[in-house]
Amino acid sequence: MGKSLLDKVWDAHSVRELPSGPTQLFIGLHLIHEVTSPQAFASIRDMGAAVRFPARTFATVDHIIPTDSQARPLSDPLAEAILVELEKNCAEHDITFFDLPSRKQGIVHVVGPELGLTQPGMTIACGDSHTSTHGAFGSVAFGIGTSQVRDVLATQCLAMARPGVRRIEVNGKLGGGVYAKDVILDIIRRLGVKGGIGFAYEYAGSAIEAMSLEERMTVCNMSIEGGARAGYVNPDDTTFEYLRGREYAPSGEAWERAVTWWRGIASDSDAEYADRVEIPAESIAPTVTWGINPGQSAGVDEPLPRVDDLPIDERASADEALRFMGLHGGEPLLGTRIDVAFIGSCTNGRISDLREAARVARTGRVASHVRALVVPGSHEVARQAEAEGLPEVFREAGFQWREPGCSMCLAMNPDKLAGRELCASSSNRNFKGRQGSPTGRTLLMSPAMVAAAAVKGEVSDVREVL
Repeated sequence: MGKSLLDKVWDAHSVRELPSGPTQLFIGLHLIHEVTSPQAFASIRDMGAAVRFPARTFATVDHIIPTDSQARPLSDPLAEAILVELEKNCAEHDITFFDLPSRKQGIVHVVGPELGLTQPGMTIACGDSHTSTHGAFGSVAFGIGTSQVRDVLATQCLAMARPGVRRIEVNGKLGGGVYAKDVILDIIRRLGVKGGIGFAYEYAGSAIEAMSLEERMTVCNMSIEGGARAGYVNPDDTTFEYLRGREYAPSGEAWERAVTWWRGIASDSDAEYADRVEIPAESIAPTVTWGINPGQSAGVDEPLPRVDDLPIDERASADEALRFMGLHGGEPLLGTRIDVAFIGSCTNGRISDLREAARVARTGRVASHVRALVVPGSHEVARQAEAEGLPEVFREAGFQWREPGCSMCLAMNPDKLAGRELCASSSNRNFKGRQGSPTGRTLLMSPAMVAAAAVKGEVSDVREVL
């Protein structure tokens, strides 16, 4: 019986099986940012320990950084203090820091791939739940907590239980106006926000294989929203072409050796899986969340579910969600007035996302009652966008063009909702309070759908706008 990629990578990085059951797993790449690392550094300092392999750790600043002005000192004294702490820790432990002056700063899950740090066959850890993004390259990538950040800094290892693998095949061709974001929202809707517990998701099928690397990153990014421990796509020629020539990617003879090895760590054709799911690509429509978790979603042209029509165990949460959102079962989301539009995040802040959103922005101007932000995922994304004239497209349409950062994805910087504002967002979570206001409301959708909502002033079907 053949092996899955997860099993191959796991076995290659296994140091030993611990008496309690988990594996002591060597971590090939450790990414850190300013929010979950300060306590971890303080802890190893108290232990009298040092960073075991500083050359395998890379840092950036993203969560707390403002996107309107990044001049130092930062306008928020607490944010400035957090940034200073990261600078100090990286200097003390000889860790490469992609800081603001380097012009390589950006969201950690955008920076790692674009620099070629993220490579097939790696084990990758970061103190951020969306580390699963890096699985798009055929790596096994985990989000970890602060105590585990400490463990990786001090030992370069984690104690982890091996998950089972569920293979999710999306076969066929996606329709026009249907994007990677719609695919992962549809998967989570079908399998549930707890459906992936105990699993890593292997995404496959002709629709996944046809995706660019950036689209695959969007799918893998939200694996955690489906409850999965990780998500990945087997490496192929699309993967290798993306990595070729990037700063930290192998070159010369090392490149050829690497590609040969990368091909070999893909899942075998006779690999055994704990579960399999097949989804026809043609069944996926532009998808919008209507509730307070990413599994509560519907096709943009569908009516919202009626609470009494749902399974008994889903009724209470659906009723709570509809009440909080001010929506009603049986009615469509189409035409729902929005107040804010946000394009960005580690899910959808890459250049391909901005290109699609700009296509829509060219069709009109942002509605007068809508506040609309476009936030590139990194300085490199911003440079690419500027070379293509995208900032001008967005500004002329009435969007604000911002500096790179996590921005309105979460409430750790000045970009926040106010009061009961309703936001069309290309981010990954629609939890209560996620975007900064305890009563603020979030509708997750693709960047193109966000741009359509901004221009129309209400939830719209991007297929009609284009």
